[in-house]
Amino acid sequence: MTFDPRNILVIDFGQLGDVVMSLPALRAIRELFPDARITVAVGKPGHEVIGLSGYADATITVDRVSLRDGFKPLSIVRILQVVKDVRKREFDFVIDLHSFAETNLLGFLSGAPQRLFSRRPGRSLDFLARFEPPPPIDRNDPKEHLTDRYLAVLEPLGIRQPSRAPHLVSRLGDDREIDRLLRKAKAKSSAPFVGLYPGAGHASRRWPLEKFASLADFLIRNDDVVVLVFTGPEERALVPQIRRIFPSACVILDRLTIPQLLAAQARLSVFVSNDTGPMHLAAAVGAPILLLSDQRAPDTYVPVNDPKRVIRRGALADVTVEEVYAATRQLLVAGRTATLFAS
Repeated sequence: MTFDPRNILVIDFGQLGDVVMSLPALRAIRELFPDARITVAVGKPGHEVIGLSGYADATITVDRVSLRDGFKPLSIVRILQVVKDVRKREFDFVIDLHSFAETNLLGFLSGAPQRLFSRRPGRSLDFLARFEPPPPIDRNDPKEHLTDRYLAVLEPLGIRQPSRAPHLVSRLGDDREIDRLLRKAKAKSSAPFVGLYPGAGHASRRWPLEKFASLADFLIRNDDVVVLVFTGPEERALVPQIRRIFPSACVILDRLTIPQLLAAQARLSVFVSNDTGPMHLAAAVGAPILLLSDQRAPDTYVPVNDPKRVIRRGALADVTVEEVYAATRQLLVAGRTATLFAS
């Protein structure tokens, strides 16, 4: 292929887990155009993930939810500022992995002469794209993994059979901060670490807190592990209850940055989680995953990384502590040992 852009904008708006699942596409772009300057326009949840990946030279962080739901006159001013920022960077190629109408419009207004947009019926503005041949139409097939849908956008570039597994590496400074927190909590460095993530973006996607607490109790009493309980900003209101009902031996990490969360996950022997963004982070950093989900959730969002186990029931509340404990122990036996504290 003779196409050789030098200044590329990749539009990658999405939730935290979506951005993690887009990393194979970003890696493929970086490998295809190693000498180009790549800037990723990313939503607020994912900008730190892009920085950790190393695939971008720069990021443009846009709080798309705030722009959508905020005070309209102020949102219009901010949108105009984003467009002005994008235009002055003089991109020669835009790739829109998500193709909302507004992101297609941003790609068009960038002034880039070549524009490759995901084709999503009812959502994308295909007439604003400018690239031949166009990518295949994204039918939102629940049997097609989201990672593969992102990669399909790149097919016109000649990218074939790229690696599908997202990969992230923690940073030394974040590793040291996790060391400090674990030492402060007097966590045993010689024991396996099991991570629990009892939160989720919506209450219907949460396994009951009481069952997570019972699982933690089983593991601590029977398996000589250190249980790390993670929460994010969306679970802030749950933290008092977690502290009340979980075993006192648990280490509760409730105010980590995303890079610090990744550093903690890098040393886990198992990560037990609801269907949520941090589960994708843990998979990308190599932690064995046990995903708890209901039957409505498609395979589209299950991490492609191994090892993993998925437990599904008609309702999450139907999943028993005993079966989650048994699956956790299987991963413990088959998986890696905990990462020791960094020096």
